[in-house]
Amino acid sequence: MLSHWLFQLADQFSFLNVFRYITFRSFISFFTAFFTCWFLGPYFIKKMVQKQVKQNVREDGPETHFKKQGTPTMGGVLIMMSILASALLWMDVLNLYMWSALSLTMLFGLIGYFDDALTIKRKSSKGLPGKLRLVLEFLVCVLIIGYLVVDNKLSTELHIPFFKNLYFDLGYFYILFASFVIVGCANAVNLTDGLDGLAIVPVIICAGTFALFAYLAGHYEIANYLNIPHISGVGGLTPLAVSVIAAGLGFLWFNAYPAQVFMGDVGSLGLGGFLGVMAVLTKNELILLLVGGVFVVEALSVITQVVSFKLTGKRVFRMAPIHHHFELKGLVENKIIVRFWIISILLAVLSLSTLKLR
Repeated sequence: MLSHWLFQLADQFSFLNVFRYITFRSFISFFTAFFTCWFLGPYFIKKMVQKQVKQNVREDGPETHFKKQGTPTMGGVLIMMSILASALLWMDVLNLYMWSALSLTMLFGLIGYFDDALTIKRKSSKGLPGKLRLVLEFLVCVLIIGYLVVDNKLSTELHIPFFKNLYFDLGYFYILFASFVIVGCANAVNLTDGLDGLAIVPVIICAGTFALFAYLAGHYEIANYLNIPHISGVGGLTPLAVSVIAAGLGFLWFNAYPAQVFMGDVGSLGLGGFLGVMAVLTKNELILLLVGGVFVVEALSVITQVVSFKLTGKRVFRMAPIHHHFELKGLVENKIIVRFWIISILLAVLSLSTLKLR
């Protein structure tokens, strides 16, 4: 909003023209979000400790996690505040895509907030009932995506990666499909958030990838050259994605092993919802499976474990999600975390290769 006001003054002060450029607003969005999170972090953690807002560890989890009992949680509030502050200062107030992505991110974060609040109140690992949480998430998605589709602001075409001009028009069924993508991504990130820094770095990497996708899709000449769908205005999502990267880095300052604070569901659901809606708005729904491969594997490990146990009474993994399986096999926490980060980087590079392999 501040950038919009400053740009209006460009007639009197020509140097203010820089605020019309997405790249400049992305730059200042980055530092706004990072320093907001970094400066408020110590104060936030201190307040969470004073209010006894502490993590409740699963009783059936790895024994090494019992020492984490009592670590402050709900750090996702800090992330959401930093993203919101940056967005409200430097976002394009006329960009519908920006408002849609920001609204969905904050609403998913709010659902996670109530989930966290219940776990803390009950002093257990159980929060909102799973079915209720899913209903709320789908409701948010259907309302936001449905509005964009009905208003002809979002195409219902599903583009197939690695192929030129291969797509399927799903019609109004696309609203449910896109909602499934977003909700699935949010809950996959939520399942990944189990080790110090394990989830936040892949989120940062994915956000960076989608920031680039958004910028390229919003640029008419580049989009035509790369033969990707051109979506007028979607480039305005780039500063928001950059603010997510920066807020994530600011949070990682305190979340790196050994963590001083956990993000909680307010962070994992909010950030996961953001990645999902970025994939939808930039028309990279299927590429999300690749760039977010770490989250996909984590979610599939849980699904596989549950299905196998119900059908055969046997477990495929020692514990799900799969990062717990590796812990129980003897890998130290830091090694698991860094290897997952490396895999995320490799998947992001592979995802970017789809820009030319068409």
